[in-house]
Amino acid sequence: MTHLASIHHPQHAVVIGGSIAGLLAAKVLTKHFQRVTVIERDNFTQETEHRHGVPQSPHVHTLLKRGLQSVEELFPGIEAQLADSGASTIDWGNDLPWLGFGGWAPRFKSDLITHTCSRNLLEQTIHHRLAAEKNLVFMQEAQVVSLLSNSDRTGVTGLRVRFRNQPETDLTADLVVDASGRNSSAPQWLEAMGYTPPQETVINSYLGYASCWYEPPNNLECDWQCLYVTVQPPNNNRGGVIYKVEGNRWILTLIGVGKDYPPTDKDGFLEFARSLRSPVIYEAIKNAQPLSSIYGYRRTENRLRHYEKLKRLPENFVLVGDAVCAFNPVYGQGMTVAALDALALDQCLNQQFSNHPDGNLIGLSRQFQKQLNKVIAVPWLMTTGEDLRWHTTEGGQPDFISRIMQRYLDRVLLLQSENAEIHKTFLEVIHMLKPPTAFFHPNIITKVLKQVMNWQRKNEQFTNEQDVPKKLSVITQV
Repeated sequence: MTHLASIHHPQHAVVIGGSIAGLLAAKVLTKHFQRVTVIERDNFTQETEHRHGVPQSPHVHTLLKRGLQSVEELFPGIEAQLADSGASTIDWGNDLPWLGFGGWAPRFKSDLITHTCSRNLLEQTIHHRLAAEKNLVFMQEAQVVSLLSNSDRTGVTGLRVRFRNQPETDLTADLVVDASGRNSSAPQWLEAMGYTPPQETVINSYLGYASCWYEPPNNLECDWQCLYVTVQPPNNNRGGVIYKVEGNRWILTLIGVGKDYPPTDKDGFLEFARSLRSPVIYEAIKNAQPLSSIYGYRRTENRLRHYEKLKRLPENFVLVGDAVCAFNPVYGQGMTVAALDALALDQCLNQQFSNHPDGNLIGLSRQFQKQLNKVIAVPWLMTTGEDLRWHTTEGGQPDFISRIMQRYLDRVLLLQSENAEIHKTFLEVIHMLKPPTAFFHPNIITKVLKQVMNWQRKNEQFTNEQDVPKKLSVITQV
Protein backbone atom coordinates (compact mmCIF):
# COMPACT_ATOMS: atom_id res chain seq x y z
CA MET A 1 0.00 0.00 0.00
CA THR A 2 1.32 3.44 -0.94
CA HIS A 3 1.49 6.01 1.86
CA LEU A 4 0.01 9.40 1.01
CA ALA A 5 3.18 11.14 2.16
CA SER A 6 5.19 9.41 -0.58
CA ILE A 7 2.90 10.48 -3.41
CA HIS A 8 4.10 13.30 -5.66
CA HIS A 9 1.07 15.44 -6.46
CA PRO A 10 1.01 17.16 -9.87
CA GLN A 11 1.32 20.93 -9.90
CA HIS A 12 -1.71 22.41 -11.64
CA ALA A 13 -5.25 21.40 -12.64
CA VAL A 14 -7.66 23.63 -14.56
CA VAL A 15 -11.46 23.34 -14.65
CA ILE A 16 -13.38 24.84 -17.57
CA GLY A 17 -16.71 26.08 -16.24
CA GLY A 18 -17.78 27.37 -12.85
CA SER A 19 -21.26 25.91 -12.63
CA ILE A 20 -22.11 23.20 -10.11
CA ALA A 21 -20.39 20.36 -12.01
CA GLY A 22 -17.22 22.44 -12.32
CA LEU A 23 -17.26 23.59 -8.70
CA LEU A 24 -17.67 20.05 -7.37
CA ALA A 25 -14.91 18.74 -9.65
CA ALA A 26 -12.66 21.60 -8.49
CA LYS A 27 -13.22 20.64 -4.87
CA VAL A 28 -11.97 17.12 -5.63
CA LEU A 29 -8.94 18.48 -7.48
CA THR A 30 -7.85 20.59 -4.48
CA LYS A 31 -7.09 17.30 -2.72
CA HIS A 32 -4.83 16.01 -5.47
CA PHE A 33 -3.13 19.05 -7.07
CA GLN A 34 -1.00 21.79 -5.62
CA ARG A 35 -2.91 24.47 -7.56
CA VAL A 36 -6.39 24.52 -9.07
CA THR A 37 -7.80 27.16 -11.41
CA VAL A 38 -11.49 27.48 -12.32
CA ILE A 39 -12.15 29.36 -15.58
CA GLU A 40 -15.60 30.92 -15.83
CA ARG A 41 -17.13 33.12 -18.53
CA ASP A 42 -19.37 34.97 -16.07
CA ASN A 43 -18.52 37.17 -13.13
CA PHE A 44 -19.45 35.61 -9.80
CA THR A 45 -21.10 38.04 -7.43
CA GLN A 46 -21.83 37.91 -3.74
CA GLU A 47 -25.57 37.96 -4.42
CA THR A 48 -27.64 34.93 -5.36
CA GLU A 49 -28.62 36.32 -8.76
CA HIS A 50 -29.14 34.68 -12.13
CA ARG A 51 -26.03 34.32 -14.29
CA HIS A 52 -26.03 34.69 -18.07
CA GLY A 53 -24.14 31.38 -18.42
CA VAL A 54 -26.89 29.46 -16.61
CA PRO A 55 -30.08 30.34 -18.52
CA GLN A 56 -32.08 27.66 -16.72
CA SER A 57 -31.28 29.04 -13.25
CA PRO A 58 -34.69 30.74 -12.64
CA HIS A 59 -36.46 27.38 -12.91
CA VAL A 60 -36.99 24.66 -10.33
CA HIS A 61 -33.80 22.78 -9.46
CA THR A 62 -33.76 19.77 -7.19
CA LEU A 63 -30.81 18.22 -5.42
CA LEU A 64 -31.97 14.67 -4.86
CA LYS A 65 -31.24 12.79 -1.65
CA ARG A 66 -28.29 10.93 -3.20
CA GLY A 67 -26.96 14.22 -4.50
CA LEU A 68 -27.31 15.93 -1.13
CA GLN A 69 -25.40 13.10 0.52
CA SER A 70 -22.64 13.41 -2.08
CA VAL A 71 -22.34 17.19 -1.79
CA GLU A 72 -22.28 16.87 2.00
CA GLU A 73 -19.42 14.37 1.63
CA LEU A 74 -17.47 16.92 -0.39
CA PHE A 75 -18.43 19.92 1.76
CA PRO A 76 -19.22 18.73 5.31
CA GLY A 77 -21.80 20.96 6.96
CA ILE A 78 -23.21 22.43 3.75
CA GLU A 79 -26.68 21.04 4.41
CA ALA A 80 -26.84 23.03 7.64
CA GLN A 81 -25.55 26.10 5.77
CA LEU A 82 -28.39 25.84 3.27
CA ALA A 83 -30.91 25.56 6.09
CA ASP A 84 -29.40 28.62 7.80
CA SER A 85 -29.76 30.50 4.50
CA GLY A 86 -33.49 29.81 4.42
CA ALA A 87 -33.74 26.56 2.46
CA SER A 88 -36.89 24.70 3.50
CA THR A 89 -36.80 21.18 4.89
CA ILE A 90 -38.98 18.79 2.93
CA ASP A 91 -40.07 15.25 3.71
CA TRP A 92 -40.69 13.88 0.23
CA GLY A 93 -43.16 11.33 1.54
CA ASN A 94 -45.27 13.76 3.57
CA ASP A 95 -44.68 17.31 2.35
CA LEU A 96 -45.04 16.78 -1.41
CA PRO A 97 -48.49 15.78 -2.72
CA TRP A 98 -47.75 13.88 -5.95
CA LEU A 99 -50.37 13.45 -8.65
CA GLY A 100 -49.01 10.50 -10.55
CA PHE A 101 -50.11 8.10 -13.24
CA GLY A 102 -53.22 6.80 -11.47
CA GLY A 103 -54.05 9.57 -9.01
CA TRP A 104 -52.71 11.17 -5.85
CA ALA A 105 -50.07 9.11 -4.09
CA PRO A 106 -50.52 8.49 -0.35
CA ARG A 107 -48.59 10.71 2.06
CA PHE A 108 -46.51 9.45 4.98
CA LYS A 109 -43.54 10.36 7.15
CA SER A 110 -40.30 9.18 5.59
CA ASP A 111 -36.53 9.50 5.86
CA LEU A 112 -36.39 11.07 2.39
CA ILE A 113 -35.61 14.51 3.78
CA THR A 114 -33.78 17.18 1.79
CA HIS A 115 -33.81 20.97 1.48
CA THR A 116 -35.53 22.95 -1.24
CA CYS A 117 -33.83 26.10 -2.48
CA SER A 118 -33.06 27.98 -5.66
CA ARG A 119 -30.28 26.89 -7.97
CA ASN A 120 -28.59 30.22 -7.27
CA LEU A 121 -28.46 29.71 -3.49
CA LEU A 122 -26.99 26.22 -3.85
CA GLU A 123 -24.38 27.33 -6.38
CA GLN A 124 -23.44 30.41 -4.37
CA THR A 125 -23.07 28.37 -1.18
CA ILE A 126 -20.79 25.86 -2.91
CA HIS A 127 -18.81 28.68 -4.51
CA HIS A 128 -18.34 30.40 -1.16
CA ARG A 129 -17.06 27.18 0.42
CA LEU A 130 -14.73 26.49 -2.49
CA ALA A 131 -13.32 30.01 -2.51
CA ALA A 132 -11.95 29.33 0.97
CA GLU A 133 -9.57 26.71 -0.43
CA LYS A 134 -6.08 28.20 -0.29
CA ASN A 135 -4.82 26.36 -3.38
CA LEU A 136 -7.68 27.44 -5.67
CA VAL A 137 -8.25 30.58 -7.74
CA PHE A 138 -11.06 31.71 -10.05
CA MET A 139 -10.42 33.30 -13.43
CA GLN A 140 -13.61 35.16 -14.25
CA GLU A 141 -14.88 36.67 -17.49
CA ALA A 142 -12.61 34.33 -19.43
CA GLN A 143 -13.33 32.04 -22.36
CA VAL A 144 -11.33 29.00 -23.45
CA VAL A 145 -10.33 29.22 -27.11
CA SER A 146 -8.53 25.91 -27.59
CA LEU A 147 -6.56 23.15 -25.94
CA LEU A 148 -2.77 23.16 -25.90
CA SER A 149 -0.94 19.91 -26.57
CA ASN A 150 2.53 18.41 -26.61
CA SER A 151 4.49 18.10 -29.87
CA ASP A 152 3.07 14.70 -30.84
CA ARG A 153 -0.45 15.64 -29.70
CA THR A 154 -0.76 12.68 -27.37
CA GLY A 155 -1.54 14.82 -24.35
CA VAL A 156 -3.11 18.12 -23.34
CA THR A 157 -0.70 20.56 -21.74
CA GLY A 158 -2.99 23.49 -21.06
CA LEU A 159 -5.41 26.00 -22.55
CA ARG A 160 -5.52 29.12 -24.63
CA VAL A 161 -7.75 31.64 -22.87
CA ARG A 162 -9.29 34.91 -23.98
CA PHE A 163 -10.13 37.47 -21.31
CA ARG A 164 -12.61 40.26 -21.92
CA ASN A 165 -10.92 43.19 -23.70
CA GLN A 166 -7.52 41.50 -23.41
CA PRO A 167 -5.30 39.46 -25.77
CA GLU A 168 -5.31 35.68 -25.66
CA THR A 169 -2.97 34.00 -23.20
CA ASP A 170 -1.73 30.44 -22.68
CA LEU A 171 -2.26 28.64 -19.40
CA THR A 172 -0.29 25.44 -18.74
CA ALA A 173 -1.80 22.60 -16.75
CA ASP A 174 -1.10 19.00 -15.78
CA LEU A 175 -4.81 18.15 -16.03
CA VAL A 176 -7.70 19.91 -17.77
CA VAL A 177 -11.30 19.14 -16.75
CA ASP A 178 -14.06 20.22 -19.13
CA ALA A 179 -17.19 21.09 -17.14
CA SER A 180 -18.46 23.68 -19.62
CA GLY A 181 -21.90 22.09 -20.04
CA ARG A 182 -24.14 21.43 -23.03
CA ASN A 183 -22.23 23.96 -25.13
CA SER A 184 -18.88 22.23 -24.64
CA SER A 185 -16.48 22.79 -27.53
CA ALA A 186 -14.48 19.67 -26.70
CA PRO A 187 -15.53 17.78 -29.87
CA GLN A 188 -14.16 20.64 -32.00
CA TRP A 189 -11.01 20.97 -29.87
CA LEU A 190 -10.28 17.27 -30.19
CA GLU A 191 -10.86 17.33 -33.94
CA ALA A 192 -8.42 20.23 -34.23
CA MET A 193 -5.82 18.07 -32.45
CA GLY A 194 -6.33 15.24 -34.94
CA TYR A 195 -8.71 13.12 -32.86
CA THR A 196 -12.07 11.71 -33.89
CA PRO A 197 -14.89 13.52 -32.07
CA PRO A 198 -17.28 11.34 -30.07
CA GLN A 199 -20.50 9.99 -31.44
CA GLU A 200 -23.64 11.48 -29.93
CA THR A 201 -26.99 10.02 -28.91
CA VAL A 202 -29.81 12.57 -28.76
CA ILE A 203 -33.31 11.78 -27.47
CA ASN A 204 -35.65 14.76 -27.72
CA SER A 205 -39.27 14.77 -26.51
CA TYR A 206 -39.55 18.49 -27.35
CA LEU A 207 -40.48 19.27 -23.78
CA GLY A 208 -40.45 22.89 -22.71
CA TYR A 209 -41.20 24.67 -19.49
CA ALA A 210 -41.83 28.14 -18.14
CA SER A 211 -41.40 29.45 -14.60
CA CYS A 212 -42.52 32.37 -12.50
CA TRP A 213 -41.62 33.25 -8.91
CA TYR A 214 -44.44 34.10 -6.49
CA GLU A 215 -45.12 35.33 -3.00
CA PRO A 216 -47.60 32.82 -1.51
CA PRO A 217 -51.03 34.23 -0.63
CA ASN A 218 -51.33 35.16 3.04
CA ASN A 219 -54.71 33.50 3.44
CA LEU A 220 -53.79 30.21 1.79
CA GLU A 221 -54.08 27.21 4.09
CA CYS A 222 -52.01 24.25 2.95
CA ASP A 223 -50.11 21.43 4.63
CA TRP A 224 -47.49 20.97 1.90
CA GLN A 225 -44.09 22.43 1.01
CA CYS A 226 -44.24 21.54 -2.70
CA LEU A 227 -46.93 20.29 -5.06
CA TYR A 228 -46.47 18.21 -8.21
CA VAL A 229 -48.91 17.41 -11.01
CA THR A 230 -47.07 15.10 -13.39
CA VAL A 231 -47.55 14.63 -17.10
CA GLN A 232 -49.24 11.37 -18.03
CA PRO A 233 -48.19 9.71 -21.29
CA PRO A 234 -49.40 9.21 -23.89
CA ASN A 235 -52.15 11.85 -23.79
CA ASN A 236 -51.81 14.20 -20.81
CA ASN A 237 -48.78 16.19 -21.88
CA ARG A 238 -49.08 19.07 -19.41
CA GLY A 239 -47.82 19.23 -15.85
CA GLY A 240 -46.53 21.59 -13.22
CA VAL A 241 -44.79 21.94 -9.88
CA ILE A 242 -44.87 24.49 -7.08
CA TYR A 243 -41.52 24.50 -5.31
CA LYS A 244 -40.86 26.41 -2.10
CA VAL A 245 -37.47 28.16 -1.89
CA GLU A 246 -35.66 30.49 0.47
CA GLY A 247 -37.33 33.76 1.39
CA ASN A 248 -40.76 32.09 1.66
CA ARG A 249 -41.15 32.21 -2.11
CA TRP A 250 -42.58 29.79 -4.61
CA ILE A 251 -41.28 28.86 -8.03
CA LEU A 252 -44.05 27.63 -10.29
CA THR A 253 -42.76 25.68 -13.26
CA LEU A 254 -45.25 24.60 -15.93
CA ILE A 255 -44.33 21.77 -18.31
CA GLY A 256 -45.48 20.87 -21.80
CA VAL A 257 -44.35 17.91 -23.94
CA GLY A 258 -44.32 17.56 -27.72
CA LYS A 259 -43.85 21.28 -28.47
CA ASP A 260 -46.88 22.17 -26.35
CA TYR A 261 -44.79 24.87 -24.73
CA PRO A 262 -46.19 26.92 -21.82
CA PRO A 263 -46.67 30.59 -22.74
CA THR A 264 -44.51 33.29 -21.18
CA ASP A 265 -47.19 35.99 -21.03
CA LYS A 266 -49.16 36.32 -17.79
CA ASP A 267 -52.63 35.45 -19.11
CA GLY A 268 -51.41 32.54 -21.21
CA PHE A 269 -49.29 31.23 -18.33
CA LEU A 270 -52.25 31.23 -15.92
CA GLU A 271 -54.53 29.64 -18.50
CA PHE A 272 -51.98 26.88 -19.03
CA ALA A 273 -51.95 26.30 -15.24
CA ARG A 274 -55.75 26.15 -15.29
CA SER A 275 -55.64 23.48 -18.02
CA LEU A 276 -53.72 20.90 -15.94
CA ARG A 277 -55.54 17.66 -15.10
CA SER A 278 -55.99 18.88 -11.51
CA PRO A 279 -56.94 22.45 -10.54
CA VAL A 280 -54.81 22.49 -7.37
CA ILE A 281 -51.85 24.41 -8.80
CA TYR A 282 -54.03 27.03 -10.43
CA GLU A 283 -56.10 27.45 -7.26
CA ALA A 284 -52.90 27.91 -5.23
CA ILE A 285 -51.37 30.61 -7.42
CA LYS A 286 -54.33 32.45 -8.96
CA ASN A 287 -54.26 35.06 -6.18
CA ALA A 288 -50.51 34.91 -5.51
CA GLN A 289 -48.31 37.93 -6.15
CA PRO A 290 -45.81 37.41 -9.02
CA LEU A 291 -42.25 38.39 -8.08
CA SER A 292 -40.57 37.88 -11.44
CA SER A 293 -40.98 37.77 -15.16
CA ILE A 294 -42.02 34.47 -16.72
CA TYR A 295 -38.96 32.60 -17.96
CA GLY A 296 -39.18 30.02 -20.75
CA TYR A 297 -36.74 27.20 -21.49
CA ARG A 298 -36.85 24.68 -24.35
CA ARG A 299 -33.39 23.17 -24.65
CA THR A 300 -34.29 19.93 -22.93
CA GLU A 301 -33.02 17.19 -25.23
CA ASN A 302 -31.06 14.32 -23.66
CA ARG A 303 -27.58 14.36 -25.19
CA LEU A 304 -24.89 11.76 -24.53
CA ARG A 305 -21.42 12.17 -26.04
CA HIS A 306 -19.74 8.77 -26.10
CA TYR A 307 -16.22 9.65 -24.98
CA GLU A 308 -15.97 6.22 -23.37
CA LYS A 309 -16.06 4.64 -26.85
CA LEU A 310 -13.23 6.65 -28.40
CA LYS A 311 -10.23 4.54 -29.39
CA ARG A 312 -7.96 7.53 -28.84
CA LEU A 313 -8.26 10.25 -26.24
CA PRO A 314 -5.48 12.67 -25.31
CA GLU A 315 -3.89 12.24 -21.90
CA ASN A 316 -4.44 14.80 -19.15
CA PHE A 317 -7.95 15.70 -20.30
CA VAL A 318 -11.27 14.57 -18.79
CA LEU A 319 -14.87 15.70 -19.12
CA VAL A 320 -17.71 15.81 -16.58
CA GLY A 321 -21.31 16.94 -16.22
CA ASP A 322 -23.37 18.12 -19.17
CA ALA A 323 -20.21 18.27 -21.31
CA VAL A 324 -20.60 14.48 -21.46
CA CYS A 325 -24.24 13.75 -20.64
CA ALA A 326 -27.00 16.35 -20.53
CA PHE A 327 -30.34 15.11 -19.25
CA ASN A 328 -33.80 16.46 -19.83
CA PRO A 329 -33.80 18.88 -16.86
CA VAL A 330 -37.41 18.18 -15.94
CA TYR A 331 -36.40 14.94 -14.22
CA GLY A 332 -34.14 16.75 -11.76
CA GLN A 333 -31.13 14.45 -12.11
CA GLY A 334 -28.46 16.83 -13.40
CA MET A 335 -27.05 18.25 -10.15
CA THR A 336 -27.09 14.87 -8.42
CA VAL A 337 -25.26 13.21 -11.30
CA ALA A 338 -22.74 16.08 -11.28
CA ALA A 339 -22.01 15.28 -7.62
CA LEU A 340 -21.61 11.58 -8.47
CA ASP A 341 -19.27 12.57 -11.33
CA ALA A 342 -17.07 14.42 -8.83
CA LEU A 343 -16.92 11.43 -6.48
CA ALA A 344 -16.02 9.18 -9.43
CA LEU A 345 -13.20 11.59 -10.35
CA ASP A 346 -11.94 11.46 -6.76
CA GLN A 347 -11.97 7.67 -6.84
CA CYS A 348 -10.09 7.51 -10.14
CA LEU A 349 -7.47 10.00 -8.97
CA ASN A 350 -6.94 8.06 -5.75
CA GLN A 351 -6.44 4.91 -7.78
CA GLN A 352 -4.18 6.67 -10.27
CA PHE A 353 -1.83 8.00 -7.61
CA SER A 354 -1.87 4.70 -5.75
CA ASN A 355 -0.66 3.01 -8.94
CA HIS A 356 1.65 5.89 -9.90
CA PRO A 357 3.09 7.57 -6.78
CA ASP A 358 5.28 9.72 -9.03
CA GLY A 359 2.16 11.65 -10.10
CA ASN A 360 2.01 10.21 -13.62
CA LEU A 361 -1.45 10.75 -15.14
CA ILE A 362 -1.07 8.44 -18.14
CA GLY A 363 -4.18 6.33 -18.58
CA LEU A 364 -6.40 8.49 -16.37
CA SER A 365 -8.39 10.03 -19.22
CA ARG A 366 -9.70 6.79 -20.68
CA GLN A 367 -10.14 5.14 -17.29
CA PHE A 368 -12.21 8.01 -15.94
CA GLN A 369 -14.48 8.32 -18.98
CA LYS A 370 -15.24 4.59 -18.77
CA GLN A 371 -15.98 4.92 -15.05
CA LEU A 372 -18.15 7.97 -15.68
CA ASN A 373 -20.18 6.03 -18.23
CA LYS A 374 -21.13 3.58 -15.45
CA VAL A 375 -22.27 6.48 -13.27
CA ILE A 376 -24.58 7.96 -15.89
CA ALA A 377 -25.91 4.68 -17.35
CA VAL A 378 -28.90 4.24 -15.02
CA PRO A 379 -30.10 7.88 -14.93
CA TRP A 380 -29.72 8.00 -18.72
CA LEU A 381 -31.93 4.94 -19.14
CA MET A 382 -34.50 6.31 -16.69
CA THR A 383 -34.71 9.71 -18.36
CA THR A 384 -34.73 8.57 -21.97
CA GLY A 385 -37.09 5.72 -21.13
CA GLU A 386 -39.65 8.24 -19.91
CA ASP A 387 -39.16 10.54 -22.89
CA LEU A 388 -39.57 7.64 -25.31
CA ARG A 389 -43.13 7.15 -24.05
CA TRP A 390 -44.22 10.11 -26.19
CA HIS A 391 -44.95 9.59 -29.87
CA THR A 392 -43.46 13.02 -30.61
CA THR A 393 -40.03 12.01 -29.33
CA GLU A 394 -37.20 11.92 -31.86
CA GLY A 395 -33.89 10.09 -31.69
CA GLY A 396 -34.98 6.56 -30.93
CA GLN A 397 -37.83 4.15 -30.37
CA PRO A 398 -38.31 1.69 -27.50
CA ASP A 399 -37.62 -1.88 -28.53
CA PHE A 400 -39.96 -4.80 -27.76
CA ILE A 401 -38.44 -5.49 -24.36
CA SER A 402 -38.61 -1.81 -23.45
CA ARG A 403 -42.30 -1.66 -24.39
CA ILE A 404 -43.03 -4.69 -22.19
CA MET A 405 -41.14 -3.04 -19.34
CA GLN A 406 -43.09 0.19 -19.83
CA ARG A 407 -46.40 -1.67 -19.61
CA TYR A 408 -45.27 -3.34 -16.39
CA LEU A 409 -44.14 -0.02 -14.91
CA ASP A 410 -47.48 1.52 -15.89
CA ARG A 411 -49.10 -1.05 -13.62
CA VAL A 412 -46.65 -0.25 -10.85
CA LEU A 413 -47.46 3.46 -11.20
CA LEU A 414 -51.18 2.73 -11.00
CA LEU A 415 -50.54 0.97 -7.69
CA GLN A 416 -48.47 3.94 -6.54
CA SER A 417 -51.66 5.90 -5.98
CA GLU A 418 -53.05 3.37 -3.52
CA ASN A 419 -50.03 1.79 -1.85
CA ALA A 420 -47.64 3.85 0.27
CA GLU A 421 -44.86 1.26 0.17
CA ILE A 422 -44.82 1.34 -3.61
CA HIS A 423 -44.79 5.14 -3.61
CA LYS A 424 -41.88 5.04 -1.15
CA THR A 425 -39.98 2.68 -3.45
CA PHE A 426 -40.76 4.98 -6.37
CA LEU A 427 -39.33 7.98 -4.49
CA GLU A 428 -36.22 6.01 -3.48
CA VAL A 429 -35.59 5.15 -7.13
CA ILE A 430 -36.16 8.77 -8.18
CA HIS A 431 -33.66 9.90 -5.53
CA MET A 432 -31.11 7.35 -6.81
CA LEU A 433 -31.06 5.53 -3.49
CA LYS A 434 -32.30 2.33 -5.11
CA PRO A 435 -31.91 1.04 -8.68
CA PRO A 436 -34.96 0.67 -10.95
CA THR A 437 -34.75 -3.08 -10.36
CA ALA A 438 -36.40 -2.34 -6.99
CA PHE A 439 -39.70 -2.28 -8.91
CA PHE A 440 -39.22 -6.00 -9.50
CA HIS A 441 -39.17 -6.94 -5.84
CA PRO A 442 -41.37 -10.04 -5.34
CA ASN A 443 -43.85 -8.08 -3.19
CA ILE A 444 -44.39 -5.53 -5.97
CA ILE A 445 -44.60 -8.18 -8.69
CA THR A 446 -47.24 -10.00 -6.63
CA LYS A 447 -49.32 -6.84 -6.28
CA VAL A 448 -49.08 -6.15 -10.01
CA LEU A 449 -50.18 -9.69 -10.89
CA LYS A 450 -53.07 -9.50 -8.43
CA GLN A 451 -54.13 -6.20 -9.96
CA VAL A 452 -54.10 -7.65 -13.49
CA MET A 453 -55.82 -10.89 -12.58
CA ASN A 454 -58.56 -9.34 -10.44
CA TRP A 455 -58.86 -6.16 -12.49
CA GLN A 456 -58.87 -4.20 -9.28
CA ARG A 457 -58.73 -0.84 -11.05
CA LYS A 458 -61.87 -0.88 -13.17
CA ASN A 459 -61.64 2.85 -13.72
CA GLU A 460 -58.04 3.86 -14.19
CA GLN A 461 -58.76 7.43 -15.19
CA PHE A 462 -58.02 10.12 -12.64
CA THR A 463 -60.75 12.70 -12.21
CA ASN A 464 -59.91 16.24 -11.23
CA GLU A 465 -62.46 16.20 -8.42
CA GLN A 466 -60.07 14.14 -6.29
CA ASP A 467 -58.72 16.09 -3.33
CA VAL A 468 -55.08 16.39 -2.34
CA PRO A 469 -54.47 13.67 0.29
CA LYS A 470 -53.72 14.74 3.85
CA LYS A 471 -50.53 14.05 5.75
CA LEU A 472 -50.14 10.71 7.52
CA SER A 473 -47.94 9.89 10.50
CA VAL A 474 -46.91 6.44 9.28
CA ILE A 475 -47.07 4.28 6.19
CA THR A 476 -50.37 2.43 6.00
CA GLN A 477 -50.65 -0.78 4.05
CA VAL A 478 -53.35 -1.19 1.41
